[in-house]
Amino acid sequence: MKIECIKTHHIKCQLDKPFGFSQWSYDQRNVLLIEIICSDGTTGWGECYGPADVIQGGVEKFYAPRIIGMSAYSIDQVWHHMWRASLDFARSGVMMAAMSGIDMALWDLKGKLLGQSVSQLMGGAAIDKVPCYATGMYFQDLPENMLLKVLVEEAISYAEQGFKAMKIKVGKNPDFDEKLIVEMRKALPTTVLAADSNHAYDLPEAIRIGKVLEENNYYWFEEPLSPENPELFRQLQDKVNVAIATGECEQTRFGFKKLIEQGGVQLVQADLAYCGGPSEALKIRTLASASGLNMIPHVWGTQLNLAAATHFLATAYPEPGRAETKPLFLEYDRTENPLRDELYKVNVQVVAGEAIVPTTPGLGVDIDLDALNKFTFNTTETK
Repeated sequence: MKIECIKTHHIKCQLDKPFGFSQWSYDQRNVLLIEIICSDGTTGWGECYGPADVIQGGVEKFYAPRIIGMSAYSIDQVWHHMWRASLDFARSGVMMAAMSGIDMALWDLKGKLLGQSVSQLMGGAAIDKVPCYATGMYFQDLPENMLLKVLVEEAISYAEQGFKAMKIKVGKNPDFDEKLIVEMRKALPTTVLAADSNHAYDLPEAIRIGKVLEENNYYWFEEPLSPENPELFRQLQDKVNVAIATGECEQTRFGFKKLIEQGGVQLVQADLAYCGGPSEALKIRTLASASGLNMIPHVWGTQLNLAAATHFLATAYPEPGRAETKPLFLEYDRTENPLRDELYKVNVQVVAGEAIVPTTPGLGVDIDLDALNKFTFNTTETK
């Protein structure tokens, strides 16, 4: 089966209620979807994490013409063909995001061609349900005393829905962050809690907040420092007793090798729509495992990335392993997202805080083409 046609779909929507984090606010969603059609008409879908309009050009103008006619089964061959084609100028960044979406679509396509789920292609699911952590508690334009109350109430609502783990946003300012960390733990004394600053702190601030997280028994401290200074992670880890998590800004096994070798990182968080796709994520997981680390994907976007991460975690073996295994949590974003919640006829089902691993061929989610037309801003086609 040959790759016969590659389409890109830049989809977007305005949000009813903007939400913010340490760096800026969102008032719309933008995603690039990749559709690959092989010679018998079977279609595979993937998505890219990053600026959709920029990535679209990379797919349409550069990668798609180079892989038309290649075997739809030979995913690793296609990946390395794309990698070599852009090696001199695009070893990371938006071009790698473009490769990621293509790679994800090929996994979906191969699963459909072979009648197997992506988790079967990855070696077989060890579990049929993946525990989720609810990502939310984003900042709103409210006075801080009101915002604190609203965010705690939001977290309580997720616990009432059955989520046993969740991740809050920090990085607004250290004084507010300290209050939020403490109030969340008071409200949810038995919930697994994590905090994500989206690289908002310098090292002294990160040490300060890390100690508060430690005192309140938080599970991990995500992106505490800039990805431009990975050597600081080791200095932070020497000062605090909370797991340091990072990786959503990193790409490829080569980038993660350097990140892991710097030390200080205990939890690796590659995004399958950005790091190089499911193919590269499996290699990154092997690297992490060889260093005694676990990988749980960063998940943002639509059902495609969520499904890919679900299959990935269903096939994982937690390091170092024990009879009573520890959970590797799937990120489940709870912010407003019509591109995730209104675009698909078949979704990843999340019930009482657990994602049911799809068993149908491919990724196991199904796009509603009428809804796709509603959200599409720009489409390209390469044959």
